[in-house]
Amino acid sequence: MTLVIYLLGWIILIGGVSWGLLALHVAQHTIAIVAVILLGVAVITGATRARSRDRS
Repeated sequence: MTLVIYLLGWIILIGGVSWGLLALHVAQHTIAIVAVILLGVAVITGATRARSRDRS
């Protein structure tokens, strides 16, 4: 459950960053690239944090 909440927070962050870039009239392909990179970071950090909590 903690991983789901963590990833939900990241999705909200990614949405906010995307919205901000859209408001700044950044190209849509650039926004998509940034979103995919942030999603990758979210999955990696989320898995790392969830993995370390499971072992305790």
